[in-house]
Formats: sequence, C-alpha cells, structure tokens
Amino acid sequence: MAEEKKTQRVAIAGLGPIGLKVMQALDGGIDGLVLTAVAVGNPDKPRPEIDRLKRKPKIVPLAALEAEADIVVECAPAAILRQIVEPFVTRGKTAVVLSAGALLTNWDLVDIAKANGGQIAVPTGALIGLDAMTAAAEGEIRSVRMITRKPVKGLLGAPYVIEKGIDLEGLREATKIFDGSARDGAKGFPANVNVAAALSLAGFGPDKTRLEIWADPKLDRNNHAIEVDADSARFSMSIANVPSENPKTGRITALSVIAFLRKLNAPLRVGT
Repeated sequence: MAEEKKTQRVAIAGLGPIGLKVMQALDGGIDGLVLTAVAVGNPDKPRPEIDRLKRKPKIVPLAALEAEADIVVECAPAAILRQIVEPFVTRGKTAVVLSAGALLTNWDLVDIAKANGGQIAVPTGALIGLDAMTAAAEGEIRSVRMITRKPVKGLLGAPYVIEKGIDLEGLREATKIFDGSARDGAKGFPANVNVAAALSLAGFGPDKTRLEIWADPKLDRNNHAIEVDADSARFSMSIANVPSENPKTGRITALSVIAFLRKLNAPLRVGT
C-alpha cells in the first residue's frame, strides 16, 4: 500500500496580481497543498478576495509567516525578499522566489538553505527555455544574450532610469536604455528583469549573461528574446507576454508558479 503523503502548508507573501492568482488556485485545490496564511502590506485593509475563498487563510505579519507554513511563495517587492526567505530556509523549509534579481544581492541565502536543508526554488516565470539552459549548463556554454523589450510604462521608476535621467515618456521610437550583465541589470531594474536573473542562474551566471533592455512606446507586451551558444546546442527563443494588472509583470508569471506548485505532488512531472 502506498504511503500517504503529508499535506504541505503554503503561505503567500504579497497579494498583488501574482499572489492573488496563486491564492485562488490553491483555494481551488492543488493536490497535497493547503493555503494557510498570507502576509500583506496593510493587514487592516478590507480583503474581499479573501472573503470569497472557500477556506480563508490567516492574515499575519511578515515576521509570523514562517510559523504558519512549510512553503512560502514570495510575490512581494524585491526589497523585502530577505525578510520572507531567510526564516523559511533557516528552518529547512522551501521558499519559492519570484524576485530572482534580488536573490543575486542576497546570495548568502542559498548558503543558509544549504546549511539547514532548506530550498530556494525559482519558477520559470515569464521566460521560456530554462529547461534547455539547465541542460546546456551540464556541458559548456559559450555565450548567452537576452534582449528584453518593454512598453514604456513598465520601465517607469526603475532605479537605473532615474539615476541616468532617462526621459522614457518622451520616447517616440524603440530605444536601447541598458546593455550590460544580468547582475547589473537586476540592480538597475529590480522589478523588470527577474527573467534575466533566472536565466543567468540556470546557466551561465549573472556576470557572463549579457542583457539588453529596450523601451518601446509602440509595444503593449513584454518581449524577451534569448540567444544561446553551447557545445550541446545553439538555440534562440522568444516570448511576448501579456502584462498583468501590474505592467512590470506578465500574466504568465502567476501561471508558472501555479504549474510549479502542481508539480510538487503530481504523479507525472514533465520537464526538468
């Protein structure tokens, strides 16, 4: 007789467009998982979306989240990544991280996870081809370049844009505003290039993965193109993501997290 698996408790940090979709999917039912808690910026704000759930999770402060769950899904601003992830991985639990760019500047969290039996999982998110990248990384990768093209409104407020005094709203045609490493791109555009950070972590590293960022006033979708040269294959990929209610984030990001959670206890897993 097969051993019955223990149900794992899931917490969500942040209820923006991604967190809401993940919350609704968990409430609809994902085998082996139950939503037990959420942490939000303003706990006193009315939450009709929670009231509509079949099983209402606790609303708790960020500091109390770890005690309520075995897995946390980070859907919050990059600046508070550490506050979310560290308590979980310190206690041997799992943190599902969407702010992959912030992970590059908090790399010791990986060491903490390793020392305590925890795990940091970075879902595919708004990118395709991570399976191919991780496979290629088992051999030799020669070069990786990612070209991101975004609508202007999705880049407004980025630290790099402010620092360089770039007038995005005055653009009339597609303009390259950044060309450098994925690490530097993650610092300058923390809410925009988590895809580039995830790509770099999957294969060639954040310093050798090259990134271009273009602002295009004619676009209404977030576009990513990747070119990879490795000893096992040469391949290119492109995707045009429909933005969510937050123009910095594609709708497919939330669906990627949900797909990842379904895989945790699925009898069939497709993909690396």
